[in-house]
Amino acid sequence: MKRGLLLCCIGIVCVVASKAQDTTAFKFPLQMDSVVVSAARKGWDVAAFIRRVQNDTTFYKAFRGLHVVSYTATNDIKMFGRKGDVIASLLSHTRQTRINDCHSMKVLDEQVTGDFYKRNGDYRYFTAGLFAYLFFTKGTICHETDLVANTLQEREPGLMGKSEWQLKQLVFNPGGKIKGVPFIGNKASIFDPEMVKMYDFKLLSVDYEGEDCYLFQAIPKPECRSEVVYNELSTWFRKTDYSIVARDYSLSYKAGVYDFDVRMKVRLLQVGAKLLPARIDYDGNWHVFTKDRERSRFSAIFTY
Repeated sequence: MKRGLLLCCIGIVCVVASKAQDTTAFKFPLQMDSVVVSAARKGWDVAAFIRRVQNDTTFYKAFRGLHVVSYTATNDIKMFGRKGDVIASLLSHTRQTRINDCHSMKVLDEQVTGDFYKRNGDYRYFTAGLFAYLFFTKGTICHETDLVANTLQEREPGLMGKSEWQLKQLVFNPGGKIKGVPFIGNKASIFDPEMVKMYDFKLLSVDYEGEDCYLFQAIPKPECRSEVVYNELSTWFRKTDYSIVARDYSLSYKAGVYDFDVRMKVRLLQVGAKLLPARIDYDGNWHVFTKDRERSRFSAIFTY
């Protein structure tokens, strides 16, 4: 299983409206703007929305949809040195073709600088290798689907399989405890009773690129920033069906033997009846004991 993304977040139960009285009984504070407060007063069930969001599969399904469609991708990966200079890079265009129940990928063009590849053709940098593992297809693959049931728990063997599984847990299951990542414990569990008090939660009514959306945000309180993993989690939900159309993340943590500081932006696009990834942007700096620090940025832009 490749390219797996999932939202399993948002278990909120106490709404405190800005400049308004409480409109329902919740467990955790949730600040609402005047539009949301007005909708709640008119009968819109905030609690039902939160429960539905908690069980959302649209985000994960969108990325699994890459298995079952044809598309062209622009892949831009840059590795940086200590002084911020680009030491290696890859810019390529790939075309995935889906015929019947099988798909394969062709590299249309590729420009490489620096020591991006080893002499044997392997990726020199772990970040580049993980990107390739997630988004590049080798050979012909058949019988893959965009079904999401229980697939977040699946883990392929090997280092890349383990890393992909941990990445999915960290980035796409922010409400759950992360297994296999030492020293973090429940710090990644935003909605754990011990962690929820460290965040401010907001639910706003906004326009996002012409779509009427709800914006849900979890941002750490200033005095708690050094105690949490997620510095920001912002998700835009389309009001018509509560599908996710965009998400921003910021994660950082220092544990002595490793540290990371990562920011990601994900944008989705409606293509016919399917919601599919439109763009992913990553900016990360991480270091693990015994390995060189990696500073990188990458973007993947998908055209259908």
